[in-house]
Amino acid sequence: MEIIRTVADLDSITGSLSEQGRTIGLVPTMGALHAGHLSLVSRARKDNDIVVVSVFVNPTQFNNPDDLRTYPRTEAADCALLEQAGVDYAFIPEVSEIYPEPDTRVFDLGPVAEVMEGAMRPGHFNGVAQIVSKLFAWSHPTRAYFGEKDFQQIAVIRRMAELEGFTHEIVACPICREDDGLALSSRNVRLSPEQRAIAPAIARTLAASTDWAKTHTVEQTKRFVTETVNSFPHLKVEYYEIVDGATMQPIEQWSDSAEPVGCITVYCGDVRLIDNIRYNIA
Repeated sequence: MEIIRTVADLDSITGSLSEQGRTIGLVPTMGALHAGHLSLVSRARKDNDIVVVSVFVNPTQFNNPDDLRTYPRTEAADCALLEQAGVDYAFIPEVSEIYPEPDTRVFDLGPVAEVMEGAMRPGHFNGVAQIVSKLFAWSHPTRAYFGEKDFQQIAVIRRMAELEGFTHEIVACPICREDDGLALSSRNVRLSPEQRAIAPAIARTLAASTDWAKTHTVEQTKRFVTETVNSFPHLKVEYYEIVDGATMQPIEQWSDSAEPVGCITVYCGDVRLIDNIRYNIA
């Protein structure tokens, strides 16, 4: 595996490979890699000739300075995992390399970016669009891979790609979970042992709600999930919305969407965790 530190080298290497007709799979990450990231790498390895993984904690998508400061950074361990997974190139730049000057672009991301994470974290999705658009431009990917834990983010990235004229495939990959159901996240390492023992209640509650939903309304299901999660120590729901899986807009009745998805954000202590689940209301 070759480590690339500069934009010029990334653009040159991947541009040449693309011109040779080699297919390139891009996996953008913020590091602190876990089995969820490696599942994306595995899919990219299966689908493409070349796999490029970026490892970059992007400051423009953090609206909370403390979250940026405490985000885990584990470059040596990340590189060992990526090499073992058969990655060809790891792009690991400094902030000054990505942003030699401030990125002032403002993307018209529309309604998919205005709800849930967009409402709770102003500017977050614009920062995501800034960094991902750069990675798309510099990596010349055939396909780019993202995990469905960040369900709304994938819709935002699809919108950004449409705006910027990127035509490569954006591949959404299933959530990876611990044995006890907790969605894998780089933030999980910040949970205390007691919090870590409680956190799987989020996924258990979402799973239980799929049966509950078959005999209850959307609003009743939202209340069930919120009240159940909040009943556990250390857990506090920031929001729980049931939305259309394509538009990200909240629905009022199950019949309003062919693909209802429940999206939740929960504080476990001061660690912010997200998860989601699909509903199949026959």
